[in-house]
Amino acid sequence: MTTDDLVMVIDKPNFTVKLHNTLLEVDLKEGIRKDLERAVESRPILRDSLGLLFQTVIPLDVQLRDIKTVTVDKKGKVKVVIPSRKDLVIPLTKRESKRLVDKLNELIPIEKERAMKDKEEAAKAEKAFGPKRAMMEKELDRGRRA
Repeated sequence: MTTDDLVMVIDKPNFTVKLHNTLLEVDLKEGIRKDLERAVESRPILRDSLGLLFQTVIPLDVQLRDIKTVTVDKKGKVKVVIPSRKDLVIPLTKRESKRLVDKLNELIPIEKERAMKDKEEAAKAEKAFGPKRAMMEKELDRGRRA
């Protein structure tokens, strides 16, 4: 992520919340959990395979398109509901929570729409180039056998 797409930063003593146009980051500041978070997030294979295990110990970055709902509870904590993952709860002040939730509710539909368009375009491209690609793969296979 670049600083160009950074929308909001909330700095707390133990963690930092960074909202980008397409991603929500909750980064710990110190300790063994921070080291574990850094290791998991730097290796996509670990994040994909062990992410479900680690999500109870460390907050992992969340693509906005994957978020189902975002709400503020009575105590002011932000609850991010992500299908097939543990819900992410971010302890903020009521004012910070409201600001973050409002911005997330603004950005999530935009990102979901963009992701859907990307998926449709990929399907169209696959449909258009699928036969050509299959023919080229056959040609490559023949060349390998020769």
